[in-house]
Amino acid sequence: MSSLLQASPGGSEQSLDKKLFTPGPLCVSPGVREALNRDVGSRDPEFIQVIKSIREKLLEIAGFPTKSHTCVLMQGSGTFSVEAVLHATSNRNKKVLILACGSYGVRMGSICEKAGIPYDIINFPENEPVQLDETVEGLLASGSYGSVALVHCETTSGLVNPMEKIGQRVKTDYPGLFYIVDAMSSFGGIVANYETVDFLISSANKCLQGIPGFAFVICKNSSLMQCKGRSMSLSLDLYDQWAGFEQNGQFRFTPPTQCILGLKVAIQELEQEGGVLGRSKRYQENNRIIKHGMETLGFSRLIADNTDGFIITSFEYPTDPNFKFEEFYNRLSDKGQLIYPGKVTKTDCFRIGNIGHLFPSDMIHLLKCIKEVLVDMNISLPISV
Repeated sequence: MSSLLQASPGGSEQSLDKKLFTPGPLCVSPGVREALNRDVGSRDPEFIQVIKSIREKLLEIAGFPTKSHTCVLMQGSGTFSVEAVLHATSNRNKKVLILACGSYGVRMGSICEKAGIPYDIINFPENEPVQLDETVEGLLASGSYGSVALVHCETTSGLVNPMEKIGQRVKTDYPGLFYIVDAMSSFGGIVANYETVDFLISSANKCLQGIPGFAFVICKNSSLMQCKGRSMSLSLDLYDQWAGFEQNGQFRFTPPTQCILGLKVAIQELEQEGGVLGRSKRYQENNRIIKHGMETLGFSRLIADNTDGFIITSFEYPTDPNFKFEEFYNRLSDKGQLIYPGKVTKTDCFRIGNIGHLFPSDMIHLLKCIKEVLVDMNISLPISV
C-alpha cells in the first residue's frame, strides 16, 4: 500500500491527496493505484490477454454477448471515442441528429462541424431532458438522417436523459438509423438497458473507477460492419481499430499500458461490489447524503427530482453578497475537498460529484467542511438563494 494511504475505520482510506468530488478523473482505490506500478510490454502475450479480458468484461457489464456485440478500446479521453464514432457512422450523405441539453451534447456538434460531418442539433433547456417532440419527429421523418445521438447522463448539470425510451422509439419508428449514446458518466454506475444502442461510448475513468488514458465503444457487430472505410481519421478509425484487435489482439498504436492494467483491477473491484447494481447503491447513498445535507444548509438544486441523477448534482449559488465561488472553492481545497465549478450557461451554480472511490463518510465530511467554510465566509445559515 502506498505510503500516502492508510485504511480508516469507516473503510475509506485517509490520504494526503485531496478528495475529488468531480465527474472524473476520480479518486481511485489503493488496488487500482498498485496495479499502475508495473511495466509491461505492449506486444507481450500477457498484455494482449489483459486487453482481451477487458473487452469481454466490458461486454458483460453492458449485458451483451460476444456473438452480437464487440468492444473497441480507443486511446485518449472519452471525447476521442465520441469523435471516432461520429466519423465511423457518417457516410457524409446522411446527417447526424444530435439531441442536446448541455455542453457534452453541444460538443458532438462541434466535432461534426470540425470534421465536415453533416448534422443538425436540437438544443433543449439545460435543466430539462431531451425528448422526441414534434420538431424532432418531423426531422426524422424527412429521411435526411443516418443517426441519432445523445448523452445519457449530462454532467453539465447532473440530468439523466431518457435514453431507453428514446432508443425504443427510434428503433421502432426509424429502424435504419444508428442510435449513438454517450454513456461516459453513467456506464458502470447506473443500471440501464442498452439493447437499442448501436454505439455505446464510455471511459475508464468514470463509474468504472479506473484512471484517464483510454475510452471504449461497445458496438453492435452488424452496425460496426457498415462503418468500414467511412472514417476520415487515421488514429480515430473505429473500424480499423476493431480490425486490429481481431487480427492480433493489439492496439494499432502505442497503448496506455498502465491505464489498462488499472482498469483490469477496477473491473474486479466492481464485481466484488456486486456489479453495477451494487455500485449504484453506494452512489445513490452518497448522493442522498449530499443532497439532504446541502438542502439543510439552504442550497437549491438546479435539476428537478424526476430527472436529476445520482452521479453529480448542481447547486445554485447563494444570494448572500459574501459568497464568492472562487473563495468558496479555494477554502474547500485547503481542507482537501475538491468540488467542481458549474458549466450551465444561464444559472450560476457549482457541482458536487459522488462517484469514484468515495463513501458515505466522505460525503458527511465534505458537508462538515462546507458548513465550516460558509461560516468562515460570514454567510448566514441556512443560506438564501
